[in-house]
Amino acid sequence: MKLANAMNESSDSLAVNDYSSDAYSSGENDKKIDTGNIEEAESSLRENGSLNYEEARALLGRYEYQKGNIEAALHVFEGIDIAIVTPKMKLSLVQKGEPRKRNSYNFADPPLSIHAVGLLLEAIYLKSKSLQILQRYKEAAQSCKTILDIIESSLPEGLPENFGTDCKLQETLNHAVELLPELWKLAGSSQEAVLSFRRALLHHQSLSPETTAQIQKDFAFFLLYNGGEEAVPPNLRSQMDSSFVPRNNIEEAILLLMILLRKVSLKIIKWDPIILDHLSYALSISNGLEALSIQLEELPAGIIDNKERYFLLALCYHGQGDDLSAINLLRNIYKHEDQHCGPGPALLLASKICGLSLSMFEEGVSTGKQAIRALENKCEEMVGVAYYLLAISLSGHCRLSISDIERIKKQSEALECLEIAGKLTGMNDTRIVYSLSLENAEQRKLDAALGYAKRLAKMEGGSSLKGWILLARILSGQKRFSEGETVINAALEQTGKWDQGELLKTKARLQVAQGQIKNAIQTYTQILAVLQVQSKSFRSQKKSHEIGGKHVKNLEMETWHDLALVYMKLSQWRDAEACLLKSETINYYSAPRLHITGLLYEAKGLEKEAQNAYELALDLDPTYVPSLVSMAVIIRRAGGKSTASAKSFLTEVLRLDRLNSSAWYNLGLFYKEDGPMFLREAANCFEAASILEETEPIEPFR
Repeated sequence: MKLANAMNESSDSLAVNDYSSDAYSSGENDKKIDTGNIEEAESSLRENGSLNYEEARALLGRYEYQKGNIEAALHVFEGIDIAIVTPKMKLSLVQKGEPRKRNSYNFADPPLSIHAVGLLLEAIYLKSKSLQILQRYKEAAQSCKTILDIIESSLPEGLPENFGTDCKLQETLNHAVELLPELWKLAGSSQEAVLSFRRALLHHQSLSPETTAQIQKDFAFFLLYNGGEEAVPPNLRSQMDSSFVPRNNIEEAILLLMILLRKVSLKIIKWDPIILDHLSYALSISNGLEALSIQLEELPAGIIDNKERYFLLALCYHGQGDDLSAINLLRNIYKHEDQHCGPGPALLLASKICGLSLSMFEEGVSTGKQAIRALENKCEEMVGVAYYLLAISLSGHCRLSISDIERIKKQSEALECLEIAGKLTGMNDTRIVYSLSLENAEQRKLDAALGYAKRLAKMEGGSSLKGWILLARILSGQKRFSEGETVINAALEQTGKWDQGELLKTKARLQVAQGQIKNAIQTYTQILAVLQVQSKSFRSQKKSHEIGGKHVKNLEMETWHDLALVYMKLSQWRDAEACLLKSETINYYSAPRLHITGLLYEAKGLEKEAQNAYELALDLDPTYVPSLVSMAVIIRRAGGKSTASAKSFLTEVLRLDRLNSSAWYNLGLFYKEDGPMFLREAANCFEAASILEETEPIEPFR
């Protein structure tokens, strides 16, 4: 009777008659008050002897919320005067948190029971949820923040153990802590969301390990994917001088994810694969593959499957350039698998790595074929990628083939695989379209190559340097030099100054081919000016210096070599020598530099010195094709009994580069000098040289 009277009195005093008709409408079920509400009311009545106005509203609001009457619930919750009840709740929590002194007789009772405090805090939480449902996100966040303000100011060390378990106070706190950052995100306040996440993790709020872990995950994901807005770096008063402080969003996300991995290792929380997925992404975009490999190696056994660990480690090593370690790990995965249903991704990665190495093309072909069998009937696009990688290995393998028949067969297979890859991927993969253009160009099918190169330019919108350069090279193979230069000029307009070096080099060579020597010299000078500024910048950035600095030096050497050749055309020997001296300071042991030195000696009529220079070049690189050809030419001109050794140089050239027109031409001269019996062979060589020269680009297609 006491409970019923209290509820009736509260209902009468509430000015919510329009909602009471819904809550207590006719019908047997509607007349029954929610069991949970009755229990809460009974608890408050047992402790206080009555149910006050705010508690009654809290109960009625919860009842409306549970029924799905969100606007009605919000109306009831807004009737609770938070400003009045907040001091009472704080005082009650403070007194409840402090142990009573044994001999203290003047210890006043708290103004609210702990059940009443829990009921009111739950009401504030449900009010926030109601506002969230009604898309009033900022108000919802401000309401939710009130819960944390009350508890943190009252109990700065967090809720004592078993504190308020009967009234689900800890449960309400857990929910509020998780909800607040989400509300700020929905309100579009990224910085407030970040502060809420940090507040949840740094304040003593007695959260369960699972709740803390979920907050850390949500915070890490938000930092990684919040659209690029940088959070203000944390400023921790308690941090030690030697402690790590994240400088940006990604570093803070990585720190959180590594803490979660550590908790998994210590069995504080359960394993969640999403942690490793996002940590892998974060470290891979921040040049942290070495750190990721260490994390993978330190994971306790049984957390992830060994094959998955090997695959992820292989990706890390490949990303760091250690392909030998990567392929050894991948072999542990696919060597003992069924040839028809092996691990597709591991085989794809193995095929890609092998396709990049001269010594592993054969294994690349094998793993590519296995990948196709493993991925059949699963994903057409993945099968297309497998065919593409198989083509790369076949193309590389054919360059090492000894017999012409084997080489032609593998070239045909490579082109066929690329065409299949294009069909399976709908010709939407730029790598495949580029390779189709390149493979056709290398086989001197220039019309087909040009079609693919133009398609690639449209697909990429002019964003790829190598696409522009390949298009210009194909046009130069068709002797359309001015069109090639127009293509390069268009590329230069869309490219930043620092990325123009390769484009300018191709442009200068096109100008030389057109006889525009002065323009070419100006273009080469422009390259050197860009490289000088670039080199200074790389020296100031240690990380970029190793990779970018090497590329700059190689391009600078090629520029000096090209300039030397241009000055030799003009018979300006001193200028050519000056260019070679510049090259020497960059790399003394350079086969191209020694070869051009030999050409300079030849131009001056110093054939013995020229031969010595070519021999030195071949000592450094026995497969350097230009010096092999030049050695054969000098020996032929010298005459005598050394023609057999000269022919062997040319035979080696044609083994390395079957499409070298100069080698075919000089081999024809040898056959012609051998007498009438070899005139047919000489004619065939001259014909091959003529055909190849007609389609020869200003620089190699690959």
